[in-house]
Amino acid sequence: MKSAGVVNFSSEPHSVEVREVDRPVAGDDDVIIQVEAASVCGSDLHQWEGSNSWPVNYPVVLGHEFGGHVFELGKNVTAWKEGDRVVSETAAVVDMSSPMSRQGLYNLDPNRKGFGYGVNGAMTRYVKVPQRLLHKIPENVSFDHASMTEPCSVAYSATIAPGHVRPGDRIVILGPGPIGVLSAAMARMAGAEVALVGLERDRTRLEVAKKYGCEVIIGDVKDWAMAVDGLGADGVVDAAGVSATLKIALDVVRPNGWISKVGWGPQPFNFSLDPLVQKNVRLEGSFSHNWPMWERVLRMLSTKQLDLTPVLGGTFPIEQWETAFAKMHSGEFIKSVIKPA
Repeated sequence: MKSAGVVNFSSEPHSVEVREVDRPVAGDDDVIIQVEAASVCGSDLHQWEGSNSWPVNYPVVLGHEFGGHVFELGKNVTAWKEGDRVVSETAAVVDMSSPMSRQGLYNLDPNRKGFGYGVNGAMTRYVKVPQRLLHKIPENVSFDHASMTEPCSVAYSATIAPGHVRPGDRIVILGPGPIGVLSAAMARMAGAEVALVGLERDRTRLEVAKKYGCEVIIGDVKDWAMAVDGLGADGVVDAAGVSATLKIALDVVRPNGWISKVGWGPQPFNFSLDPLVQKNVRLEGSFSHNWPMWERVLRMLSTKQLDLTPVLGGTFPIEQWETAFAKMHSGEFIKSVIKPA
């Protein structure tokens, strides 16, 4: 059986189109998910533009943020049943015997391959998922919101999981893309004052952040960061996706503060890292997420601590995937969701 899928077939810009793809066959420890909603990620946009800095196994079905029903079970799967409402983590292929995986940090396994670039993703009707990746969707959480569990987990990993954010902190978030806005929401829930920083073209997305109680700043955040005692912000989350924003982060963070870099930026640095040393600043990379982060985010969605209504711009049938991508690319939407049915 075949179904329509959004396929990235080459590294050339705009090498994405709808193609007929085969329904996958479940291995012994896999389930087949009937996809009900697939959220568009910035990395999907990068592959669409041909600007990605990671290897891709072409051709590949895009999409790693998704939720749906369990459709088929592998013979070793006993914890799930057909019809269960589930979301899936993204680490489609990992070596569970590697040193990182044995610590529970399978997201950092060097052999990791994710949906949508390493193996076929979920912008199609059916996707094969190892059972170890599944989480139950709470009954009061819609598929549209559940499909955004993954970027929420990325934001949780970058902001809350390191344990640095405290009530009363002043936190700067650089970059008002999906991860930046969600990181701002996470820091607000942890009790921090938050300034989300963007450019004039980001005004629409910055307005969304106001709904989470954030200060929004277009341009220079230095005055806000220094307002209390002239030393700077307690922490900075760099979610901008350009290497130059790290220089801004080093400028506005206070001595003994921290910087969490979650945005990808392949450009080389052209500035000194001496302020990192001089200020005794902790600089941490943040990549992906793991089991407990997903469980906490799903609980936050279920209890309404985290409301994703402000970030969901619209839903689109799979035939309108390009419109869904374009509205995010232009900044009109923070998140688009594709409905494969």
